[in-house]
Amino acid sequence: MIKAKKRFGQNFLRDESFLNRIVESMPNSDNIIVEIGPGLGDLTKKIFVKRDAVKAFEVDTDLCKILKNLFSSHIDESKLELICGDILDIWQRQNLIEQNYDLVANLPYYIATKLILKALEDENCKNITVMVQKEVADKFCAVVSDRNFSSLSILTGLIGESRINFLVPPSAFEPPPKVTSAVFTIEKNKNYYGVNGVFEDEKEFREFQYYLRIAFIAPRKTLIKNLSSKYEKSVLVNIFTNFSLQSNIRPHQLCISNYYLIFKELKGKTDGPIK
Repeated sequence: MIKAKKRFGQNFLRDESFLNRIVESMPNSDNIIVEIGPGLGDLTKKIFVKRDAVKAFEVDTDLCKILKNLFSSHIDESKLELICGDILDIWQRQNLIEQNYDLVANLPYYIATKLILKALEDENCKNITVMVQKEVADKFCAVVSDRNFSSLSILTGLIGESRINFLVPPSAFEPPPKVTSAVFTIEKNKNYYGVNGVFEDEKEFREFQYYLRIAFIAPRKTLIKNLSSKYEKSVLVNIFTNFSLQSNIRPHQLCISNYYLIFKELKGKTDGPIK
């Protein structure tokens, strides 16, 4: 029996009932599946019941050997493409896949947020169903006025709809983690970039992310106080007045559409962030 490696954040989900529920949570589509961190292949086996094609990325070379033996027939029949390497390194250099795909994964906690953000940015990724630490799922799926409402909630809400499907207790894993996990889904209904997208290009999207970091830099302070640390306060006051927003509104109280509108106004009036 192979031992989980701490440096890769490995916790193997072995409970059959939860593996089945992950697959049942996947949105219906004809897209190829991208799986990050297939581990011992337990979830991969379940995915093949529902989909014919999987492209899997595994960083652990020992697990790659096991997966190649376990799925040798699938590899020979071109139903499984197994890539051995660091997913973030690969994603920095190129698209994961040059066609529409759905992401399904039990993500390592230490890089889960980075991977989900990359999937949100990737226009080839159409649906995301992943298992992460519950606190991370709460942030991606929160709605306005929730205490977990954050920049992650806003980024998700701009291009799709999210939902927490179910929780997974530590006892379902080998070895058991110290926290409760959650499986959640994001179904995209908009593109980020281009004429019909939310943003003009990736540069504008990066600027929006910077703006959101400033907006939530001190969640208990007022939104205008946070934003005024990088943007002209007089400009902010005028924008808030024009949108009939109270000056004492806090970051978690402003709806997603208003965050987007304020950002567009700031771009037009201040020519980007004041640093």
